[in-house]
Amino acid sequence: KAAVLREVNRPLEIEDIDIASPGPREVLIRTGASGVCHSDLHFVEGLYSTPMPVILGHEAAGTIEAVGEQVEYVRPGDRVITCLSVFCGTCERCTEGRTVLCSRTGLNRTANQTPRLSQNGEEVTQFANLSSYAEQMLVHENAVVKIDRDVPFEQLALIGCGATTGLGAALNTAAVRPGSTVAVIGCGGVGLNAIQGAALAGALRIIAIDAVETKLTLAQEFGATEVIDASGGDVVSKVRDLTNGGVDYSFEAIGKKETAEQAFHMLRAGGTATIIGMIPQGTKIELDGPSFLREKRIQGSSMGSNHFRTDMPQYVEFYLQGRLKLDELVSRRLGLEDINEAFEYMKEGSVARSVITF
Repeated sequence: KAAVLREVNRPLEIEDIDIASPGPREVLIRTGASGVCHSDLHFVEGLYSTPMPVILGHEAAGTIEAVGEQVEYVRPGDRVITCLSVFCGTCERCTEGRTVLCSRTGLNRTANQTPRLSQNGEEVTQFANLSSYAEQMLVHENAVVKIDRDVPFEQLALIGCGATTGLGAALNTAAVRPGSTVAVIGCGGVGLNAIQGAALAGALRIIAIDAVETKLTLAQEFGATEVIDASGGDVVSKVRDLTNGGVDYSFEAIGKKETAEQAFHMLRAGGTATIIGMIPQGTKIELDGPSFLREKRIQGSSMGSNHFRTDMPQYVEFYLQGRLKLDELVSRRLGLEDINEAFEYMKEGSVARSVITF
């Protein structure tokens, strides 16, 4: 059973899908839980494109059911978190240690091989090399990290994308310095984790910005020292007034032109803006040219610049120590048949994360 998207802006449909047996270096996973991430909604709404039909979902955890030849890292029964940052280990970026930017050559089946996912003999697109809105996933072994600790699947699933993306943006991409001042625009699942990452890094002030009051309240529970209600407008001026000139680090966790530009304009001299959100394809952002003379920077962050086989087990330990909030991120627990309702809750802005449990 899987939730299949066949057309932009149409409901996903629960259908029976054929899943192949594991080939060399592939593992079959029984899905335990899958978070519903805003990135998936971008594809439902056509802001990003992918071949259809497609099974979305990429934030998951589960249990290894079977392994193919040459798999040595995991065995049946192992509990794992999946990650879309699957890596080959041999390309230029991998050998530089930037596995999140892997070329991903040779990690998928070729056109003359049986597809991993199909229906009536026709291929169904595997989204982000994962497709977690399904009872089972067939993935390359380098798309999983083994977790030995006894943590529920719904919390592990959140580490698979939202937590790693937000935490890593602060800890890895931007490398927030102790004592610095931070602003986070957008307090959904990723933004809340950027706040947690900044707090773990030792930021002195963390300003949370959102237009939804309940999310600002949640942001304070996650480590924000101050909040700004964006519905009142003039966000940049408010940040600059609060900080006497701007922040050292800003994080955009929505994916819009306006908020990406705000992230840059609220920086102090020498500050860095990190864009986490997925700005729609074809969208251009405009920045003030002379600001670069003040050594202001803007950069992207892909999945928190992770080294997920190292990072994710550390995040599990932070959670078990009580230093990382994950339980509080789970706003709703739903079944696979409720996937379309999960997207509606997301569009309403009423959830930090909905989690599909199996």
